Amino acid sequence: MRVHTGERPYTCVECGKSFTQTSSLNVHMRIHTGESPYTCVQCEKSFTFKGNFNVHMRIHNGESPYSCVRCGKSFAHQSNLKDHMRVHTGERPYTCVHCGKSYTQSSRLTVHMRVHSGEIPYICVQCGKSFTSISILNDHMRIHTGERPYTCVECEKSFVYKSNLKVHMRIHSEESFNTCQQCGKGFVQKGALKEHMRVHTGDRPYICDQCGKSFTHSASLKVHMRVHTGERPYTCVECGKSFACRSNFREHTRIHTGD
Repeated sequence: MRVHTGERPYTCVECGKSFTQTSSLNVHMRIHTGESPYTCVQCEKSFTFKGNFNVHMRIHNGESPYSCVRCGKSFAHQSNLKDHMRVHTGERPYTCVHCGKSYTQSSRLTVHMRVHSGEIPYICVQCGKSFTSISILNDHMRIHTGERPYTCVECEKSFVYKSNLKVHMRIHSEESFNTCQQCGKGFVQKGALKEHMRVHTGDRPYICDQCGKSFTHSASLKVHMRVHTGERPYTCVECGKSFACRSNFREHTRIHTGD
């Protein structure tokens, strides 16, 4: 009858929220106590509420009941479908107050905000390099583990990153190459052709503001800057020696491997 009368006699002493039943209050109290009684036997992740646990289990059993009416892609969580729909609608409701860049998901805005705050909370235990998101750290760890989970079905070549596999697949597809008119060399990416053209034009647009040295590629300037900053991001796990350039680091590791 309390549903009809609106009576809610059971009140939380922590936050004042009230409930019609003691069982509902008991469940609510887990928010304050931190109790998470529902544990997944597959990955040991625990949950405060049974509903959240049930939704999580869809990850392991492959159940994806929420389907996009536009492209047919399915999701385990309704919230994920809602986020996905913004791909079709173009809606980007999460906007950075510092630079105005907008995102489809609040989590992506949170990661972006670290660009402005300078926060880099995820640190690699192998080499000490730090990252703004856990997903980028996980990708980076493959450098140390040697894991290459993305494999080409045409030639079985494997890659650390999905984006690299995507670019590689263009070699096998009928997608046209970007060809250099000077030497005939072909490139999968238009940006790569643009950078290559600097070999012929002599253009070196990336200039060091410390010493004035110029470079063809932004990556080369980035590596050069370590001469001035003293940054040495590549550390040998065997002896602790660190290097500014990856090529020097790889050359050094052969001392330990005997290659």
